[in-house]
Amino acid sequence: MTETTHTQTTPPGPAGRPRSPEFRLAADALRSLRQDLFEDAFAYRPLPRLSADGPRTRRLSGVRLLPHAVVAVLGVMAFFLAMASSDSGPAALLCGLLALAPVLLTLARPVGAFWFSLGASTVAAVIGRADGSDWPWLPGSFLSHLVVLTLVALRTRPRTAASMWVMTAVYGFAAGGLFGWHRYDTNVPPMLLASALILLAVSLRHIRRQAQQEVTAQQTVTEHERSRRTLLEERTTIARELHDVVAHHMSVVAIQAEAAPYRVENPPEELEKAFATIRENAVAALTELRRVLGVVRAEDYEAPDAPQPTLADLDGLLANVREAGLTVDKAVTGAVRELPQGVELSAYRIVQEALSNTLRHAPGASARVEIGYVLGGLGLRIVNTPPPAPHLVKPSPGAGHGITGMRERVSMLNGEMTAGPSEDGGYEVTVFLPVPAVTASEGDA
Repeated sequence: MTETTHTQTTPPGPAGRPRSPEFRLAADALRSLRQDLFEDAFAYRPLPRLSADGPRTRRLSGVRLLPHAVVAVLGVMAFFLAMASSDSGPAALLCGLLALAPVLLTLARPVGAFWFSLGASTVAAVIGRADGSDWPWLPGSFLSHLVVLTLVALRTRPRTAASMWVMTAVYGFAAGGLFGWHRYDTNVPPMLLASALILLAVSLRHIRRQAQQEVTAQQTVTEHERSRRTLLEERTTIARELHDVVAHHMSVVAIQAEAAPYRVENPPEELEKAFATIRENAVAALTELRRVLGVVRAEDYEAPDAPQPTLADLDGLLANVREAGLTVDKAVTGAVRELPQGVELSAYRIVQEALSNTLRHAPGASARVEIGYVLGGLGLRIVNTPPPAPHLVKPSPGAGHGITGMRERVSMLNGEMTAGPSEDGGYEVTVFLPVPAVTASEGDA
């Protein structure tokens, strides 16, 4: 059963006939005009202050009111221009106030300030002294309306700015045709040209800011996805490496469960069934483990021929990095003992990655590897000195997964890790891997 939903944006014409594309375009334009300029035109939308995040705004609290001060200065300029272009007296003062009020109104009700500016321009043109070319905007009203258009466009969408420009053109031609027919000139074309250039610049600024926000958001998403992919890659690598360790233990369990009944003379039937069940479960677990490894294995992955390395192979690793030019020393404290293979492998890989980072990011420096066998686990400390010529160090072409991989290995073993610059300007990685104590009965078993 399929359910379909039909959405009809415009009503059909007479006799149910569909509307033409031209009609739908005009209807959408009128709907947008009504939403932008008529619905909640005088809603309270105060001009926000500057953000206090910048260093200058934190030091100077008055800078946060800078946008309000700029608006006030522009309004005062329109006020004095209106008074200077009118005869002295109450009419000049009223024309100045009619030029100042719309500009100040943009601080609280921007769209309403646009409509108030059109009305104030009409009143000022009637009571003021208009020359031949000062119609329908007196000089003060001309500047005031341009300022209002600019400020409102800065605070609204580009579509609203286009709607205001259209209404300004309608007002200008209507005022010129109805009341200025006896005048030989008009300032409607200069108003439309100047306002179009200003609104175009403001719209381009809006589009550029929106594009920057989209790019920033996309970069944030991309960085998040890259970090997530890096984490998954490191976990997959760790899973591949630990497969041999876990598979070895499961194989030993299966073999011992199969051989155990033969070590006891006349074992009970229940004991034989228990060992058989243990072996079956071990073989099933080993099969599932190999199946999971097949899921996480890359297409070009090849299983290693040699067994996974342990701390006993650390001297060979140090010899290799010395041949690569890194001076490295090793210090071992505590009673050396055999640790679980997962811990041995993770410790080896952590030391390997830390020394590789030293070769990449601090060429010419020396390193020191400290291994501490303590009662509750294993401690590692890999520290390198600062490079002799840090300004000559080039950016590394590596993928930058080293620290992430180390943290994943430590987290897998419920350990602790710190990594960061050392006091002398080098870099230090400190790790503690807990190892549960083996009791005497477990050791005899």
